[in-house]
Amino acid sequence: MATPVRVACVQVTATPDMAANIDAACAFAIEAAADGARFVLFPENVTMLAGGGAMREAAPVAGAHPAREAFADVARETGIWLLAGSIAEKAGDGRLANRSLLFDAEGVTVAEFDKIHMFDVTLDAGESYRESESYRPGDKAVLADTPWGALGMTVCYDLRFPQLYRALAQAGAQMLSVPSAFTVPTGRAHWHVLLRARAIETGCFVFAPAQCGTHYGNRRTYGHSLIIDPWGEILAEAGEAPGVIAADIDLEAVADARSKVPSLTHDRAYAPPVNKTSRAAAE
Repeated sequence: MATPVRVACVQVTATPDMAANIDAACAFAIEAAADGARFVLFPENVTMLAGGGAMREAAPVAGAHPAREAFADVARETGIWLLAGSIAEKAGDGRLANRSLLFDAEGVTVAEFDKIHMFDVTLDAGESYRESESYRPGDKAVLADTPWGALGMTVCYDLRFPQLYRALAQAGAQMLSVPSAFTVPTGRAHWHVLLRARAIETGCFVFAPAQCGTHYGNRRTYGHSLIIDPWGEILAEAGEAPGVIAADIDLEAVADARSKVPSLTHDRAYAPPVNKTSRAAAE
């Protein structure tokens, strides 16, 4: 029988001040632990959000990020498992890795995941992002064991690629982490819908800690961190300010949801569709 656990998502407004961001995140983690949380999750880019090449200049080489020691200390001192939603470290090709880290209750890094999908888009009013210019995409899915169940690790824009989440669930994931820094326009339109869909499709708990507020210049993020159960119900939601949300989860709900809708076991092989436009052009 699964043991219920209290899970907390931390919501922050990261700025160009890395040291202050790390201190703020650690303070929220300690607050969450004092409230009984045993698993605490931070959002994407929890240690810094900055423009004009500042992220690249501030990023240390892999393994040397100051947040690694700070977050490990908090995990060990409070006895929590801690997901550092993502930090930026140099990847070795002139770009950065957008890297999610999982620490156990002893402060040991037990899993690392590099964001796979890059956010290269132009939104309304000329707002544009070209992550692939600054970040090297990851190339492998990561499933991590925790005391409560298996965690599938993802980051932000990965959310729009459901095949990744299906693969994680079919490999054994019972929980999914989606640390994010969603823009305000895309957050308003898609955040809740996509996260609930990933929970329903996989029969997993979904933990989505988010950035919020204004970070630098006109860079704003949506907030609304979420904890969602395997049936797609929202168990906890933050607003648009920094803080902590928490919920008590029971992994028995995963088996229950999957027994009611066992779609993870119903895959069938099929021929891909024919691209009629390409075929007509060839003719």
